Amino acid sequence: MHAFEYTKPRSLDDAIAALAAGGQALAGGQTLIASLKQRLAQPDTLIDLGGIPDIQGVRRVGDALWIGAMTTHQTVANDATVQAAIPGLAVLAGGIGDRQVRAMGTIGGSIANNDPAACYPSALMALGATVHTNQRELPASDFFQGFFTTALDAGELVTGVTFPIPGRSGYAKFKQPASRFAIVGVFVADFAGAGARVAITGAGAGVFRHAELEAALTQSFEPSAIDGVSISPDDLSEDIHATPAYRAALIRVQTKRAVTQALA
Repeated sequence: MHAFEYTKPRSLDDAIAALAAGGQALAGGQTLIASLKQRLAQPDTLIDLGGIPDIQGVRRVGDALWIGAMTTHQTVANDATVQAAIPGLAVLAGGIGDRQVRAMGTIGGSIANNDPAACYPSALMALGATVHTNQRELPASDFFQGFFTTALDAGELVTGVTFPIPGRSGYAKFKQPASRFAIVGVFVADFAGAGARVAITGAGAGVFRHAELEAALTQSFEPSAIDGVSISPDDLSEDIHATPAYRAALIRVQTKRAVTQALA
């Protein structure tokens, strides 16, 4: 591991100043620490964001939930406000990794890394979330830009995410058994008057929505509503875990399971 200086700022301003001086931000460390060990990342200064209270926690703001960037997966999964308002989000967070990963990993670190098989991006896309940074606010549709790529600029930090509260929500994934990342994960959200939204992770180079599934579920928010929807394997991922055709089949299965969960 490359030698580095370690700092743990107590305010967002101090963290931003350290970042501007050339440091590397550390959120939950579930990806970065492994990269440091392999010397894929070699920062001179590591900036631990865990000491900044302003970017932690969950609170309801009108018809939305704000979740701080340094809020752990386990906190999101166990939070009574999340469970009541967006139960699909609580289910999603509770299924990330194992107990140790959930205790350390954070929502901000996950979305800033934007692994194409990560769970949170599907929730942000399906719920029409807004990503807050130290510089601006970005809709999820603009924030995620493909394979491990986001709209974040140098020196920009995610500070939190605002999630509109839907009438119903659900998340289901077929997981890779070792990593527990999604081979296919589907988040569904049903908004009264605005219809259904469906976002899929693990199946392509990045998270994406599926217009045909959304149209079918807007017409009838029932698992059987998607029986007639054609799900093309074109542009879906192929790897040692699944072929594009298998992922297309999984999208159908996981969508039905997510809808069933939402209805429960």
